[in-house]
Amino acid sequence: MTELAPDAGFGRKNPKLKSALLQHKPLSLAGLSERLFGLLFSGLVYPQIWEDPIVDMTAMQIRPGHRLVTIGSGGCNMLTYLSAGPARIDVVDLNPHHIALNRLKLAAFRHLPSHKDVVRFLGETGTRSNVQAFDLFLAPKLDAATRAYWNGRALNGRRRIGVFGRNIYRTGLLGRFIAASHLLARLHGINPQDFVKARSMREQRQFFDDKLAPLFDRPVIRWITSRKSSLFGLGIPPQQFDELASLSEEKSLAAVLRHRLEKLTCHFPLRENYFAWQAFARRYPQAHEGELPAYLQAQNHEAIRNHAERVQVHHASFTELLAGKAASSVDRYVLLDAQDWMTDRQLNDLWTEITRTADAGAMVIFRTAAEASILPGRVSAALLDQWHYDAETSVKLGAEDRSAIYGGFHVYRKKA
Repeated sequence: MTELAPDAGFGRKNPKLKSALLQHKPLSLAGLSERLFGLLFSGLVYPQIWEDPIVDMTAMQIRPGHRLVTIGSGGCNMLTYLSAGPARIDVVDLNPHHIALNRLKLAAFRHLPSHKDVVRFLGETGTRSNVQAFDLFLAPKLDAATRAYWNGRALNGRRRIGVFGRNIYRTGLLGRFIAASHLLARLHGINPQDFVKARSMREQRQFFDDKLAPLFDRPVIRWITSRKSSLFGLGIPPQQFDELASLSEEKSLAAVLRHRLEKLTCHFPLRENYFAWQAFARRYPQAHEGELPAYLQAQNHEAIRNHAERVQVHHASFTELLAGKAASSVDRYVLLDAQDWMTDRQLNDLWTEITRTADAGAMVIFRTAAEASILPGRVSAALLDQWHYDAETSVKLGAEDRSAIYGGFHVYRKKA
């Protein structure tokens, strides 16, 4: 769940596609697929992040004084990192919708009166007073561009900020994908929301075995999961689809998705996995139902509020931001799954800047669609030889990632 590479964004216009259509020049299926993905990703994609920040925190061991660079996405990760009191966090994203969302979430912590107000604004649904809270407490404190974004109108004519009075987690590309998945399951006689009625891991397992697993044997679902475009809503671009499909003999994602859904539903108690709540109930759990994300928990509120001013949100690529930094000026790097999308040249440009800016003891964490790290054989040996891959920690923490979307979690440490 990540930023687009600099040349992957579709934006408002795509001159190459327009020219090809006007001149009747055929686009390759692969090229059209990539451009469709770019078009879908030009809007809001992730209202919340789908990488487990607790796994990140365990891996990075953030200390006061650390300087971090991370991809923004839904913003939940950088807010969680703030609870450890780092000296600085630079957040980058090439999607302007994510930029506006990250800045709004930071403002909520800085300017809403209390922890309960923050939870009401970011963690609850159907709270119409959130729009008034925005107008009263947040809008006057936001920069002009972010204020204009949230006061602006969506395609349906409503103010964008209105989603916080309804359910922002049902919006965005991922929210619409989850809605479509629920509809497809219902057409096969299964209501996914019934999963949150489970009261034990045994009941969770039973629901998966009896209700969810058989869906992946249905012909229509196997056909859908063999199409690259069907999974764009999960944030799986064509490159990642090919990587995942290679894990299956039939080149379909049905078996892969079944395995990852099994992890989401069966490997963690429902009360402790807000990712499962978002997938099945399309909201966070209430206090009597389970735990909120770490950044919304009361014990972390004061630290996040006090450190929010240490975050800078940049509309830039990771490599672009690092190119403007001094040598040995960064301690922790969080790449999400961005590298799965990159060409060899982009990977080497990125790791050149990471290696140059990494301070002693620096650490890079990232995720991959498949299990193995994608760096060996693609990033030059001269660069990778300066880093140690912590295979044991990577495997251990990958198994603990409650979102269950990714195949691999990876930890690289700068050699002395």
